Amino acid sequence: MSDAVQTPASPLRDWKTLLATPWTVVVAAPLAVLLLDPANAANVVGFALTAFAGTLPYIVFAVLLIAWLKAAGAETVVGSAFKGRETRMIFVAAAFGGLAPFCSCEVIPFIAGLLAVGAPLSAIMAFWLASPLIDPPTLFITAAALGWPFAIGKALAAVSLGVFGGFAVKAMIANGLFADPVRAISSGGCGCRPSPFKGKPVWRFWSEEPRRAAFRSELGINALFLVKWLALAYVLEALLVTYVPATLIAGLVGGDGVMPIVTSAVIGMPAYLNSYVAPPLLAGLMDQGMGAGAAMAFMVAGAVSSIPAMAAVWSLVKPGVFATYLALGLSGAILAGLAFQLAV
Repeated sequence: MSDAVQTPASPLRDWKTLLATPWTVVVAAPLAVLLLDPANAANVVGFALTAFAGTLPYIVFAVLLIAWLKAAGAETVVGSAFKGRETRMIFVAAAFGGLAPFCSCEVIPFIAGLLAVGAPLSAIMAFWLASPLIDPPTLFITAAALGWPFAIGKALAAVSLGVFGGFAVKAMIANGLFADPVRAISSGGCGCRPSPFKGKPVWRFWSEEPRRAAFRSELGINALFLVKWLALAYVLEALLVTYVPATLIAGLVGGDGVMPIVTSAVIGMPAYLNSYVAPPLLAGLMDQGMGAGAAMAFMVAGAVSSIPAMAAVWSLVKPGVFATYLALGLSGAILAGLAFQLAV
């Protein structure tokens, strides 16, 4: 067996890694304000700290909840969404899409297994569209930043988009499309645990040491993850509220018409912000004049077009299905924005 050869780290790569770290922005942005605009430094830091403190109880609850779900093995419940009649599967898969505690890479082997055993593409599409939009931590983070009406509206939008996409794909298949939608699937590597199809969740996980260890591990990992991204989000929100003119936001995506919603959905799809950063930033944009319907459209479109979600779809199905996924996400985001605007 040959010895492993370690390649010296590239200084350029190290700088790219450092610049890509959220903590770098969290520290550097207030320092830059202090140097360039000291009169506003206290306002920016105070805004970010106050907003973060207000979210802290939601962070604690969300971290405990996701650690419990992972330690209990709640992923096993999701497989039941893909059993039974196709119509039922679409509805249940869309609902489970918002509840499944999958990480972005864990969903790939799960869906690959479902495709391999012949689960209908319509139900899988319903799960795919709903899954990036909402999960237990995202629900509470959205409620903390934007209020419970917005959080509940986003959850309903996730399920509705899943159902809409599932039945749209079912109709397309009935008309002769997607006869052979699946790529050749390779297992690939992933740092997450594979999603099981068998077994039952153990809700009282504390009775088993391996599950207690999993709980502790998930607790630490998710606490660090949420604190990191929310610290970044609130620093960016503070900068947005301080330096971006309200008239600019109001002119682009303000008002109650259809065009601000369409504009927000179109902008939101390429300008993806993850589901933990987006709510605080949207709160800042809404304070500056962004309409509620436009904010919902932006959030839905951005989540559907997240890199992990798109990578999962692209890696498993052919380009026609991938294009359909994006088209359904964009149109669903516009419909969700219109519905939420009417509701509020």
